[in-house]
Amino acid sequence: MAAVKAIMAESVPIAVGLVGPGAVGRALLEQLRVEIPSLVKKHRIDLQVQGILNSSQVLLGKEGQPINLETYGEQLLNSSADASLGVLTQHLRSSPLPHKVIIDCTASTYVPQFYRRWMEQGIHVVTPNKKLNSGPLADYLAVKQLQRSGRAHYMYEGTVGAGLPVISTLKTLLDTGDEVQRIEGIFSGTLSYIFNELSPPQGKTFSQVVWGARRRGYTEPDPREDLSGMDVTRKVITLARECGNKIELSGVDTESLVPEPLKHSPSPQEFMDSLHQYDSIMEERVKEAEAHGEVLRYVGSYDVESGVCQVLLRRFPKSHPFASLTGTENCISFTTLRYSNPPLIVRGPGAGPAVTAAGVFGDLIALARYLGAPS
Repeated sequence: MAAVKAIMAESVPIAVGLVGPGAVGRALLEQLRVEIPSLVKKHRIDLQVQGILNSSQVLLGKEGQPINLETYGEQLLNSSADASLGVLTQHLRSSPLPHKVIIDCTASTYVPQFYRRWMEQGIHVVTPNKKLNSGPLADYLAVKQLQRSGRAHYMYEGTVGAGLPVISTLKTLLDTGDEVQRIEGIFSGTLSYIFNELSPPQGKTFSQVVWGARRRGYTEPDPREDLSGMDVTRKVITLARECGNKIELSGVDTESLVPEPLKHSPSPQEFMDSLHQYDSIMEERVKEAEAHGEVLRYVGSYDVESGVCQVLLRRFPKSHPFASLTGTENCISFTTLRYSNPPLIVRGPGAGPAVTAAGVFGDLIALARYLGAPS
């Protein structure tokens, strides 16, 4: 017991608040439940979940004690506390622990509006939410300025590539003086799956493949959100801004895969029921690519010299790294002064709650080490 108390005394305690216990949030809480005991013993990282907030309920730790992650679901359901970001913020601020972090696991545009306020109060922010980094430039620059001032850390590995080390790789390249010349990649697990399946000799139609992706849970409830290319566009903007480009969302040339007449279908089901009427358009593009020994891939790119960001359906030789992907894999290529022939490639699973949660978890551990935990 004395040894355990000694470890606890030397550990880095962090009060954690989580917003959005959906698929990614639940996966993260489960990973924390399993790993927290060993993090304290092995790495002296003491993560204490003090608050969990969803759209209608909030669960707060009582008398400075962390929430029981074995039973939080039922407790959250039965909670009658006022559910607001203000209540969660105040609860964290009142914690006696020296360090506080809020994890935003939502896809909301509302929650990121609080990042600046939290950081001004010394609360760190960790998130896989893409909306701040790809939203209005002024909001992004304000948060980055707070980060540079040392008021609080802002960490967002999970915004691009789920749990893949895409942001950290780019940061290392830039921080060590490398010159990034071009970034391009397959950034959407959903669209990776669709075009991997669409390639001959499978012989499936575009609508059949989209139906299959939807049944497997790879698409958003409304597949137009994936097919519009907006998710990929946000990821490309995030990487371009990391390189210093001040591009806005409207400045990206994005090719939507949603047939024009179906963009305003009243419901996702009506969209899906009508999609087959436009299969011939994609069939022609697949055949044309195959005739040249190529495949179709939906790719986002950023060219540093020109400053141009593009998100397009393009053709690649079957020998290209993008052509050999399977399932929902992502593949991101960095061409730099040091890594030019061949470029530096980051490849792996780019979708799913568990891998996205792992990216967020990795940021939490990195944060603890910035705050003094041993490496």
